[in-house]
Amino acid sequence: MRTIVAAVVLITLSNYTIAECNSEFIDPISDINWACMYPMSIAGVSTGGGEDTMNEHDSATCVCDDGDIPRVGLRYNLWEPSRIIDTVSDPYCMMPLGSELDSGNNKAKLAGGLSRSANSTRTFQQMHYYIFPVFQILDMFYDIPCIGDDGFDVAMMTEIVPTWNNDLLSLIINPEAILFGNPVTNLACAADATSALKGFPRKELFWCLGSWGNAYPLAGSITSTDYTEANIALAARGTYFMGRTGLLWETTDDGCHRKAAQIWRKDKYKFQMAKPTKDSHCIPVGRDAQLWGAGKHNLYSDNFMWMLFKKVDCCVSIW
Repeated sequence: MRTIVAAVVLITLSNYTIAECNSEFIDPISDINWACMYPMSIAGVSTGGGEDTMNEHDSATCVCDDGDIPRVGLRYNLWEPSRIIDTVSDPYCMMPLGSELDSGNNKAKLAGGLSRSANSTRTFQQMHYYIFPVFQILDMFYDIPCIGDDGFDVAMMTEIVPTWNNDLLSLIINPEAILFGNPVTNLACAADATSALKGFPRKELFWCLGSWGNAYPLAGSITSTDYTEANIALAARGTYFMGRTGLLWETTDDGCHRKAAQIWRKDKYKFQMAKPTKDSHCIPVGRDAQLWGAGKHNLYSDNFMWMLFKKVDCCVSIW
């Protein structure tokens, strides 16, 4: 918990002043749906309910060839709540910290919200990505080597990222958007949406967000008729964006290593809405909001906070 307190002190001592934001300081006990960390598998035996992604390496034992002598161990799988993403229409609204950084005259230029035209409905939001190692904060699972030991940090604030605030500039910086963000490749996302309805999305269609749309462009505006769905889509896009910037880490399927994932394994992630409403759903990437989003949008606030659960595959050595 000391890391969180330190972060708040740093914000207070910055050049910004703290303004009022429609949020409260996150409670890692009550704001997290702990059922989302299941199912958990130990040596091939699954405990708890919930949906899980298939892993071709699932077995009781594992071997890691990362030294002179191979390490033999037991497989351990669980879903770790280790990141927080907020998607906000109020710039610099730091929802997990229950505060807002006063941005002066720039606030109106960076503000988000919903806009409608005769042809489409678009949502623009700012995104903040926080490293929030819940297990470390609560001193849980400290004996599992694959659990992240990062301290609390604000890893990304899109208010200071020009490409997030300009679709054209994002296209220039990420030219692969021409290849993956077009009507032809969008047709493949129908299969991804169908897969997400009954389980997890298809990992090979990495540019698709199921029924939520496309991961490209890597910017803060997205077309969607459902405001809640648009926000979780931007949270998922923000996760993919972190990978493209080299700041997203995943465990390998064999459980032996952690690696930087420039192309995410999106079937290793699921979201839980923490604010404005604590939701009981554990939402894989791309699952249609008609199954989980009813009544979740607080009409008095356009700010959302999402808990990101990441699949951890770990080979725990037995010697």
